[in-house]
Amino acid sequence: MIYLNNDIAHFDFDAALPLLSEQRRRQALKFRHELGRKTCAAAYLLLCEGLRKEYGITEPPVFEYGEHGKPSIVGRPDIHFNMSHCREAAICVLADRPVGADIESIRQYKESLARYTMNDEELHQILTAACPDVAFTKLWTKKEAVLKCLGTGIRNNMKTVLNGVAPISTVVDEARGYVYSIAYDFLTAT
Repeated sequence: MIYLNNDIAHFDFDAALPLLSEQRRRQALKFRHELGRKTCAAAYLLLCEGLRKEYGITEPPVFEYGEHGKPSIVGRPDIHFNMSHCREAAICVLADRPVGADIESIRQYKESLARYTMNDEELHQILTAACPDVAFTKLWTKKEAVLKCLGTGIRNNMKTVLNGVAPISTVVDEARGYVYSIAYDFLTAT
């Protein structure tokens, strides 16, 4: 299930603070800027909402982390989730299998970054798109969602991340200025 908060501007961080676990409160307060604190808390509260609605869990979850930093809920290996946030929105996805989600602000396309992270086919998609900024962001969120699903973190060779990967759900909200992608436990082509 997908939980999305795309009204970060009106998110009340002070009201959210007591609803966070001590662990998440410390993490949110590490952000130097208010926006980072808000989006960190908003993503966590989306997880809490999903846990309450889908599993009847009312206690704030505490995380443990995998080798590359992927969080899981202590004592609940059966619950798979992933959170992400950007300037405009926060997202949390819960599933019964591994899942990765990434949300990014649509930002100006930079050729140097695209050449470093995209293969020739992906570069062609970007360069021939009506809006290269959106095309790049779509591909980037797909790659990051796959890596988050796998729990490997960003790797050196970003160009091959989408090779052989099943379709990934992607939503573009140009009016609000963000793109998100979700990758569920997928099978790579053999």
